Amino acid sequence: MKKFNFLLFISTLLFSLSSLAENDDSFNKQLLNIQQQWAKANYTLTDDPQEAAFKDLIAQTETWVNDHKDRAEAWLWQGIIQSTFAGVSGGLSGLSYAKKAKKSLEKAIHLNGDALQGSAYTSLGILYHKVPSWPIAFGDDDDAKMYLEKALTINPNGIDPNYFYGEYLYDERQYSDAKKHLLLALQAPKRPTRPLADKYRQKEVEQLLVKVEKKLAKK
Repeated sequence: MKKFNFLLFISTLLFSLSSLAENDDSFNKQLLNIQQQWAKANYTLTDDPQEAAFKDLIAQTETWVNDHKDRAEAWLWQGIIQSTFAGVSGGLSGLSYAKKAKKSLEKAIHLNGDALQGSAYTSLGILYHKVPSWPIAFGDDDDAKMYLEKALTINPNGIDPNYFYGEYLYDERQYSDAKKHLLLALQAPKRPTRPLADKYRQKEVEQLLVKVEKKLAKK
């Protein structure tokens, strides 16, 4: 009887592990699909088609988060899409989505701040840097600096944390330091599953680097 129970336990355990692996594989496919749709909407669409694509993505991620409330990656990408749409829509509607994005990103950090190489810290830092300060919204450059630097401690060689920290430093007129991080962004390892995002982010890095070089040349 003991032998039978042991074999039954092993069979149940193997079945459970197999189910978890299948669920994780399905989740990762959804994640990649969301990432690729975001890149297409953000970089290749404009005006009404872009707005429609982001509204569809917002609806998708709301369902995705509802199905995976314990996964930081889902909350993180919901926040990224909400924050990007905040910039696309602008005005009071944009501020509303920025506030929603802040909550989503904070939830992601609460669940697992290291998820996807600390991308929630990068995205939250961008939000704090970009949105207006109190009393209009929650913008705060000190908090932006803190979150962006936290992202760099987790992913020091990544293209996104170095680009956005470089952008922050440029806005703060710290041009030499901005150049250092932008050069690191250009040297960042490619992300095989995100070629479109890498292509356009690299262009953004190069464009900002030109501006930094002009500022440094005037010194």
